[in-house]
Amino acid sequence: MKYSKIFTKINRWFVFLLMTLVVAGIVLATTLLVNYLRKEEIKRINLLSKSIKIQKELTSPDPAILDLLPEILNINSNIPVIVADKNKNPIPDEGYHRNIPENIWNNPVKLKELMHKMESNNKPFEIEFPDGNNQFVYYDNSALLNNLRYTPYILGFIILGYFLFSFWFMRTLKKTDEGFLWAGLAKETAHQIGTPLSSMIGWIEVMKLDNPQSEGINEIEKDINRLKTISERFSKIGSVPELNDTNLSDTLTQNFEYLKRRISSKVNFRLNMKKEILWVNHNKILMSWVIENLVKNAVDAMKGSGDLEISLYEKSNSIFIDFKDTGCGMAQNQIRNVFNPGYSTKKRGWGLGLSLAKRVINDYHNGDIKIAQSEIGKGSTFRIILKTKQKKEV
Repeated sequence: MKYSKIFTKINRWFVFLLMTLVVAGIVLATTLLVNYLRKEEIKRINLLSKSIKIQKELTSPDPAILDLLPEILNINSNIPVIVADKNKNPIPDEGYHRNIPENIWNNPVKLKELMHKMESNNKPFEIEFPDGNNQFVYYDNSALLNNLRYTPYILGFIILGYFLFSFWFMRTLKKTDEGFLWAGLAKETAHQIGTPLSSMIGWIEVMKLDNPQSEGINEIEKDINRLKTISERFSKIGSVPELNDTNLSDTLTQNFEYLKRRISSKVNFRLNMKKEILWVNHNKILMSWVIENLVKNAVDAMKGSGDLEISLYEKSNSIFIDFKDTGCGMAQNQIRNVFNPGYSTKKRGWGLGLSLAKRVINDYHNGDIKIAQSEIGKGSTFRIILKTKQKKEV
């Protein structure tokens, strides 16, 4: 079992690492593509600069060579280009600018701003001539290249979002399946208990006819009533329970009095709460189950000897019930997993009690249950948080 869990963790990390490498590979490939396209655009601008230089230096130009510059300009259909003189003023002649919007070309101020922007992004190519009338070729990235620059990041975020959604979906699906499994198990348990329980109730009535004052029969009847309560608890798991606006103080007191008579006398069991009525929508049967579960877990953690205190108090329109014990405490990995179905720190534990307690509090009572504090060798504090409506002094 232990090795199986280790292999499961290794497989999860392997899948995570593989997916990370896939995302990193896609982003890297897209980045390399963008860099390649950028180098190709620079080559085209360099070719344009060389053609201008050749055209200017020819003393008896061939008509075919004169047509070279317009052809090279026509090849460049998407790279913004401005050719300027030695004073860095744009040359207004035809063929000395390309892919510049008319509203910018006809506005000297905006044109200068664009040239400054081009110069800050890419160093202009300088065309040197013997007479000193050098020219400068200003250029910028094409619109396609500018858009592709952000593609790796957008693609990375999309893939990451997909993986996160898939992880959330699979986790939700797993929890739903677990919920149906535990609910079905609880209902089947209630059904199995109910059959012999009905027979026991009948036999108790027969026995009471012969000896109605028997102390033993009375004690058996109490245990049978307790079994009825347990069966009813299990039957409510998986269905929507009825929540009544009742006094939570009474529910807690009744359970405290019942459990105090049944746990070890070596446990210093205390109930700490004010004498007030706390109206909270809750199901008494299911809430009693949660309280009993937490108390029994605390007693087990203390190995039947120690201090156990239940505190009921109100704070910020919420009701808090703390179960503080002086047991063995828990490590961080135990704290993270203690409410997971099937997880148990006991050798013979089923890992069912605390997971169902969390379901009762979180799903049915719209509250929360958590470990407020735990330290190895010093004990733990389990905390239930519920919403309150009003309170009355008694």
